[in-house]
Amino acid sequence: MTETYSFTDLFRLAGTGKALDAAQLAQLNERNVGLDAHLGIVYTQIADGRVRARLEVGDQHRQPVGLVNGGVFCALAESVGSLAGVVSAGGPVVGVNNDTDFIDSVRDGVIEAKATPIQLGGRTQLWEILMTNGGRLVARSTLRTMVLRHSSGS
Repeated sequence: MTETYSFTDLFRLAGTGKALDAAQLAQLNERNVGLDAHLGIVYTQIADGRVRARLEVGDQHRQPVGLVNGGVFCALAESVGSLAGVVSAGGPVVGVNNDTDFIDSVRDGVIEAKATPIQLGGRTQLWEILMTNGGRLVARSTLRTMVLRHSSGS
């Protein structure tokens, strides 16, 4: 029998440095809400300070000329990098800068994203997010996050 975890418990578990197993990733994806759920982001790996996800391109991701809208890449990078930041910090982070370069266009298929830390500080983090489609690099983002620390009075 598979143990059931809350969304918060899954984040805490990932923050211990242990990789989430397939059942835990499935629970995380089932509980996905907001923009991640709307875009169809599926997390495929949370381990060793890195987060991977995939997004299957659909009509809702395309601009009128049939290419994936650049905002999709920015949002995917923000989501993957922010989750990596939460896992790394062991608590909430917020994005303070998202710089995305569009390298090649995408019409269909799957976009895979991988967040890797560049710098992990006590107050800020810097992440590189590489996005590929069929093995081709199609976008590269750097995401700066700020680690939120709550005082006992807030």
